[in-house]
Amino acid sequence: MNLIMSDIPLNLSINDDAVYIDLSDKKIGNCIGCFCCWVKTPGKCILRDDATKIYPYIAKSSRLIYVSRIKYGSYDTVMKTMLERAIPIQQAFIRLVDGETHHIQRDVKLKDATIIVYGKTLPEEREIFIKLVARNARNMNFETYNIIFTDEAELQSTVISEVKKWQK
Repeated sequence: MNLIMSDIPLNLSINDDAVYIDLSDKKIGNCIGCFCCWVKTPGKCILRDDATKIYPYIAKSSRLIYVSRIKYGSYDTVMKTMLERAIPIQQAFIRLVDGETHHIQRDVKLKDATIIVYGKTLPEEREIFIKLVARNARNMNFETYNIIFTDEAELQSTVISEVKKWQK
């Protein structure tokens, strides 16, 4: 399955094997750090909002595109909140990966990820974002990832171009 998750509405034509989620019209609360998704209700968040419908798609996807405004060297609020709420797809158990501790995934496919960020940025913000994605890649089960920086005027065409690569 392919997943496109965006913090802004996009006009996309996608195949049946892809899911497009516009986070801008979803109700997604902040993670409250209760760890119920690990202990009390393993694999399921106790908060009842749109995030509980979305994180299973993250787990099932083998290719994904995240589209987010860049803000202070990170994902913008709605994308960052959703990615934090996806913690139920991981287990509380820790494993060593290249000498670092990382959570064991809960039936999460390896992913080829493309991260498209838009908005005006300083070089320092880009450097921070590149490091952030590199660190997150292991916990998000990215086998490969590519980061594309663009502006809002080119965003739609950039996303369409990346989606077309899936059809080859």
